[in-house]
Amino acid sequence: MILKLSFLSFLLSANLFAISVLVSKEAINYEEKLDSSKVKLQNVSEINKYCVPLKLSELQNAEYVTTHYINQNTIICTKDVKKYENETVIFNFGGVKIEKRGKIIYENNEFIRIKNIDGTIEQIYKDGRLK
Repeated sequence: MILKLSFLSFLLSANLFAISVLVSKEAINYEEKLDSSKVKLQNVSEINKYCVPLKLSELQNAEYVTTHYINQNTIICTKDVKKYENETVIFNFGGVKIEKRGKIIYENNEFIRIKNIDGTIEQIYKDGRLK
């Protein structure tokens, strides 16, 4: 009888030690925006010691982008995501507007230097020519 009660109390207390984490419902691509429709809240008994799980409140308060491909049913850690920063450059050549992903490194009266997402540096002159 005591064995049955101790086993029953163990099963009931096992949920007390569970950790609430966000788990991906589907595979999430590299640099894809993470939203609450792609994740679910799940209780797990243990996680990797290097993983600091992302909280649902953090996901709802800020926009996050994945830093690598995330498989389905994977725990989402803070190292797997970064805060979303709009890194686009808009060129206005009169009536034509061009939007390009990257960061402005240098700008003067003649040209703009942009670092693209892949790491290459591109120089675009303000009159529209590339070189």
